[in-house]
Amino acid sequence: MTLEGAFPDVPTAPIRVALVDDQQLVRAGFALVINSQPDLEVVLEAGDGAQALRLLTSHEVDVVLMDVRMPMMDGLAATAALTDPATHRQGTIPKVVILTTFDLDEYVLRAIKAGASGFLLKDTPPEEMLAAIRTVHQGDAVIAPSSTRRLIEHLATVLPDEQKTPAAVLDALTDREREVLILMARGRTNTEIAGDLFVAEATVKTHVGRVLAKLGVRDRVQAVVTAYETGLVSPGT
Repeated sequence: MTLEGAFPDVPTAPIRVALVDDQQLVRAGFALVINSQPDLEVVLEAGDGAQALRLLTSHEVDVVLMDVRMPMMDGLAATAALTDPATHRQGTIPKVVILTTFDLDEYVLRAIKAGASGFLLKDTPPEEMLAAIRTVHQGDAVIAPSSTRRLIEHLATVLPDEQKTPAAVLDALTDREREVLILMARGRTNTEIAGDLFVAEATVKTHVGRVLAKLGVRDRVQAVVTAYETGLVSPGT
């Protein structure tokens, strides 16, 4: 039974979204789509990264849609600042989804490395954007679309070796946790992984949580990047 079904008189709080883009018309269009959904709400808009960081000190936000190229402070610098635990109180770090006009943009690659939970093309259909916001909020990265997988695979090939995560970090994982990480890197959901391994979905969630903790990463997309960087998964496999 869902929370709504168990307590019909207690409304579920909407997912709080921030829009950070230097084009007002883009923000207005996104806000119109997002605010049309009962479970989503745009709580702030900003025209650059610096303004976003200032506003976020006084607003609680769950998901940030962040443009890459902006004046004053670009999306890369803003993402790094937003996702740095040293600059935030525990439990207040929002998930960041990068907005771009290119599906293999070097700035997007660096932003994901800095802590973003995925990316969306600006011409993504509205229903895909809404689904991405909900997916990221639930704790899963936006890694299922083939374009996102290509992006992460590209990251593994363009980063210098000295910037990649050393393979030794995988030593902490059990054989089953490595198996789960490989399936995550292939874009499999928890439900699909459970089917692949013939285990309960709750068991998969436990394994995923342990993988994230042992690798010291925030979410699935960071874990997948680590899988490629360490050579556990190779592009095209």
